[in-house]
Amino acid sequence: MDDVTLDDAAVLPVLILTLVVAVFSTVALWRVFTKAGRPGWAAIIPIYNLYVLLKIAGRPGWWLLLFLIPIVDIVVSIVVCLDLARVFGKSGLFGFVGLFVFNIIGLAVLAFGNARYVVSRHDGPQPQLAS
Repeated sequence: MDDVTLDDAAVLPVLILTLVVAVFSTVALWRVFTKAGRPGWAAIIPIYNLYVLLKIAGRPGWWLLLFLIPIVDIVVSIVVCLDLARVFGKSGLFGFVGLFVFNIIGLAVLAFGNARYVVSRHDGPQPQLAS
């Protein structure tokens, strides 16, 4: 009963590392949300955080349903990463490599770096001029 194997001893460090990465990712996403003028607490609500991320990236909320379709979800993820990079003034290369491939690093750059949320005048609904 008291036999401790290498597998048992490896579980705790992996568990701790997983927890550290999850907390760091949540903090980074929280900070990205607040930089974009959204509530930071949205980062801790599953599914809703993806909806908020879509809105920050300038995509409609119904795109959330596209994440349920295999293969399409990968394409949509890439597009959202590219859009997220754009609205924070970063390049498409950063969007793909930094946010899609190395997500935690890219989020950290957006969250703790000097990136600012910038929405061009072509994003979102245009204001109506009074006649």
